[in-house]
Amino acid sequence: MSDHRSATVQDRRTAQTDPGGMRGPRRAAAPPPPPDDQPPRGRRAKSGGGPGKMRILAWVSIGLTSVAVAGTLTGYTLYRDAMGAINKKNVNEKILNPRPANSTGALNILLVGSDTREGKGNARYGQLDARRDAGKRTDTIILMHISPNRDGAKLISFPRDSMVDIPRCENEATQTVMAPHRGMINSAYNEGGIACTISTLETLTGIPIQHFAEVDFSGFKNIVDALGGIEICLKSGVNDKKSKLTLPPGRSLLDGEKALGFVRLRNYGDGSDIQRIRRQQLFLGKVVAKATSSELLTNVPKLSGFIKAAGQSVTMDPGLADDPEKLIQIAQSAAKMTAGDVKFITVPWGADPTDRNRVVWRQPAANDLFNMIKTDVEIVDPEPTPTGSAKPKVALKPEQVEVQVLNGTNTVGKAREVADQLTKEGFRVVSLGNYKPATGAVPKSELRYGKKAATGADYASVVGKSATPSITPIKGAVKPLTTETYTSTVPPAKTTDGTKPPVVQLIVGDDWKGVKVTKVSQEVEQNTVTAKQSNVCT
Repeated sequence: MSDHRSATVQDRRTAQTDPGGMRGPRRAAAPPPPPDDQPPRGRRAKSGGGPGKMRILAWVSIGLTSVAVAGTLTGYTLYRDAMGAINKKNVNEKILNPRPANSTGALNILLVGSDTREGKGNARYGQLDARRDAGKRTDTIILMHISPNRDGAKLISFPRDSMVDIPRCENEATQTVMAPHRGMINSAYNEGGIACTISTLETLTGIPIQHFAEVDFSGFKNIVDALGGIEICLKSGVNDKKSKLTLPPGRSLLDGEKALGFVRLRNYGDGSDIQRIRRQQLFLGKVVAKATSSELLTNVPKLSGFIKAAGQSVTMDPGLADDPEKLIQIAQSAAKMTAGDVKFITVPWGADPTDRNRVVWRQPAANDLFNMIKTDVEIVDPEPTPTGSAKPKVALKPEQVEVQVLNGTNTVGKAREVADQLTKEGFRVVSLGNYKPATGAVPKSELRYGKKAATGADYASVVGKSATPSITPIKGAVKPLTTETYTSTVPPAKTTDGTKPPVVQLIVGDDWKGVKVTKVSQEVEQNTVTAKQSNVCT
């Protein structure tokens, strides 16, 4: 396809798959990938990519998806003109694999930065040689997750050279179906376009992706200029010929051209890719802060210029671009967010043992992060309190609950797996066991408590709300077929009056999806920055 600009899938509810495999199982010869722009072997941590690597490109599209549409508040004409300029593309029918359900009401938008040299203003940043023309590139892959209550956002960055399992996708050049294979996540876009990138991420993470937005080099500059520039602070000066950037120590106001040089900057600090990513995240924090400031939202001429610049600079799916209600909702939620409510997280990663110039996602830290996003753990109703007591009610915490985990599935070791998950969340697991019907398996997970346990339902409900899907407690315990001791790292639980709490039985059924993750690993925390940290000097 000659159009290198991309678009996204519509809302999952209208998504279509290829249940019959009508396109056939043929394996197409993939077009040769564009240049890797990789550093010399052994220098992965120092460089991590070539001059075209532009993670920040996708990030600035937040300006459109979360702020630009606030222009509707100043008049429909402004909105109509901005939305009319957006490039749209529907790739819904190109997604071939089963898609995860959106069970929480969260909004997930895939933000992609393209380093294409096509189009006005892009060619000056590099030659479009035969290899580049053979395939599209996305060096930025970020998932923007907006919570169900629309009062918090997380931006998950996926390193472009991550080695992952890519599912079957339709090859954009040949329109034939490629078989599942192992490859760099960037190649999903090169071979199968945005549809393949969406399908790959949904398959790997289990997170449903409803929408998509893309921005290129020129779009990035236009948005920064429309904001009136972005101020940064440097610990030391910059004089870098490759990025064509010269800056003094201290604070500087960057226009679009200088901002583009800054986010492409490599020869600064320790030169590591990790430090460069962190600088880009802090820069985006500045973009978010300025785009959501009252200074912009109350200045109609400036807001109008920003909306038009953003509208002309991105490509997105019709499901988002043509839905004023949803865009206004996002804009209003963005206005409610404080700097601390926007978090930037890089997926935990380490060197690929088979290729030091590639990376793999560290487990279980990466999956814990994905589970946190899928279950929206920050949106939790107040926990129930023990009943039958005249003392003031206190919300129960996981460490006050003791659980016996029983495996009702045909999967060996499932009880221990679930017990480990509960332990990470602070529950005290006292034992494991098996509980199955005479034939088959338990179809739906159950939570049980003793008939004589007056507060059993209260304690069990804490576990029920932490489970996916949620479980309603049932009175009456069951007798396990087998039991074994589980060594817990959580101290013995006590009730608020110092007595021993009732033991809750969790029977894991075939519908079990996991435990909602509220406590991420230290590794995830070390890879997280907030918008409020954007004022630090780098």
